[in-house]
Amino acid sequence: MPGRVAERPDPHGIPERPVMADEPSMTRLSEEPQRWTTSIAVHYEGKKPMSRYIRWYLIVSIATSMVWAAVNGILMPNQIQLIEFGQFFLGPDAGVDLPALTELGRAVAAGQVTPTAEQARQLGLLSDFETARAASLGLVTTVSAILVMLLQPVIGVLSDRTRSKLGRRAPWILYAGLFGAVLLAGVRFAPSIAILVVLWSLTELTLNVAGNPLQATVADRVPRERRGRVTSWTSLGAIIGGLLGGIGAGALFGMIGLDFYFILALFVALTVVLFVIRNRDESSVDMVREPFKWGAFFRGYASALKARDYRWLWISRVLFFFGYSTSTVLSLYMLQSYITPAMSAAEASATAPLISIASLPATLIAVSISGRLSDRLGVRKPFIIVASVLMAASLAVPLISPTLPGLFIQSIVTGLAFGIYLPVDNAMFIDVLPDPETAGRDLGLSIVATNLGQSLAPALAAVMVAVTGGYAGVWVAAVVLVAGATFTVAPIRERRARNAAQVQV
Repeated sequence: MPGRVAERPDPHGIPERPVMADEPSMTRLSEEPQRWTTSIAVHYEGKKPMSRYIRWYLIVSIATSMVWAAVNGILMPNQIQLIEFGQFFLGPDAGVDLPALTELGRAVAAGQVTPTAEQARQLGLLSDFETARAASLGLVTTVSAILVMLLQPVIGVLSDRTRSKLGRRAPWILYAGLFGAVLLAGVRFAPSIAILVVLWSLTELTLNVAGNPLQATVADRVPRERRGRVTSWTSLGAIIGGLLGGIGAGALFGMIGLDFYFILALFVALTVVLFVIRNRDESSVDMVREPFKWGAFFRGYASALKARDYRWLWISRVLFFFGYSTSTVLSLYMLQSYITPAMSAAEASATAPLISIASLPATLIAVSISGRLSDRLGVRKPFIIVASVLMAASLAVPLISPTLPGLFIQSIVTGLAFGIYLPVDNAMFIDVLPDPETAGRDLGLSIVATNLGQSLAPALAAVMVAVTGGYAGVWVAAVVLVAGATFTVAPIRERRARNAAQVQV
């Protein structure tokens, strides 16, 4: 059994990560301060346990990413569209052909056609419907993202302090993952926008409660010189999961519709259980901790932002995801109302996954190389700058060519940018942690950066549609925001890792 734990007081009132008094099965943190962030965890030195950990982390990452891609890209927009359609197109209007009505509106706007009184009435309904669906989608995704953003660091701190036979992180991963799966199945039956807001907010929060401690296991268990490799694999899982979620939901929507929620829920439940069983952690039952002080916690909630490099990286991530999410939140509606020719809801649901698939080759190549190459070179910042520039350039393509081929080109370049960005940015956040002893809290704050960008994006996209009456402004805003991410990462002071040359790729 692990020995008792001694603690040093934290100036913010939150106990620092404890140090084991005797750890025969683990490398002492004090002996290798640059490699490990904590001693209250199993450390993966051997190839077999590391490979097993990466494999199961990859599978969990695929499962959770399938949820975000399928729900945000296909299921939620269609669910909201069905609810809002019933509010505007009633009686004889219930059978209206939306793509045909959209093309009629474009012909009228171009002065090619003079609408009849009945057509003018339906065009008015179409305009109100498009504004309403964008606003409702923005409301659902914004409220849920803000809730997650506010509570994420709290979960990080609580997981830092958790005492259990399963370790500090596993209880959160297991129980939150299972509860999140149950809530996800419940989202299927939401009959109104208000109930959908509540159910999806609770679902996203709960799944993120599992995700934050999962990410913290990288900081706990993996040595610094191998984190780029690990985050490359986990980022690959996010990409594969995103593709599978979008493809599956889009391909099966015509057959099972919103019942795809049940498939996602089952997969999440299975993977979190198997991850915990197959990657057991050191017990934290004997960890000694000081009484938790809420006042000190809230004062130290964002204390990591006082560190210069962490702060700039955090701001850069906010802008990157703000811009990217602004361009993606209305993707399904873009296919129906932005590109020429317009598509039906069924055609858009089937086409959206194909656009994602087009990005796969570039993404796989980039994600398999960027993390390991950044380990080998001992630097992260240049990779993030290149990824941000590529992303901004890709988001300008649909402005030049508002067509389906234009969206395919945009997707390919975006996939390349994301493949470079994800593993390196995740690894760099671990590198710039101001205090490795509070990794759970501060990595939770890094997730807040992602959630903040994602939470602001739907509102901005909806406002752009309402103000401009179209979708071109959405792409303009996305380009400007991602370009800003390039400039905010530039001030980070980065030193080449001393053992970079020894890393195997």
